[in-house]
Amino acid sequence: MTSRWPACWAEAVDRDTAIDLLDRLHTAQNDFYGGGSGTALGQLLAPGICWTVPGDNRIAGTYRGLEEVFDYFRRRRDLAGQTFRMTRRDVLVGAGDRVAALTDGSATIGDTEHRWSTVGLYDVIDGQIAACWLLALDQREFDAIWSA
Repeated sequence: MTSRWPACWAEAVDRDTAIDLLDRLHTAQNDFYGGGSGTALGQLLAPGICWTVPGDNRIAGTYRGLEEVFDYFRRRRDLAGQTFRMTRRDVLVGAGDRVAALTDGSATIGDTEHRWSTVGLYDVIDGQIAACWLLALDQREFDAIWSA
């Protein structure tokens, strides 16, 4: 009998490992969004990474490879004037290498402070983030924030 899971899902990510990886990812992102170099962030991302942000706003799109993903991160940092911060709330793991994280975001865009929540669905391969799908809990609000 063949497995219904792709071969890349062979290794399950346990909850403690997922929390550690996502905490390091969010710390590195917060550092980068605050004006840091991005060196630590780059070490956590797979070279062939694909990062997807749905919606109708200035950061929506699908970004492939480190260069495009970092361009997206820079755009987000610049739009938020280096005020963008992320806080992990919860993590969900299963039998495969996908991890979901409920994360709160905040940023001052223009003169207005905004707050929102997302679920990040991550593919983890060899201890690195290979893909991310960002899912806003309130897409209309998320679009309005990142369209301002």
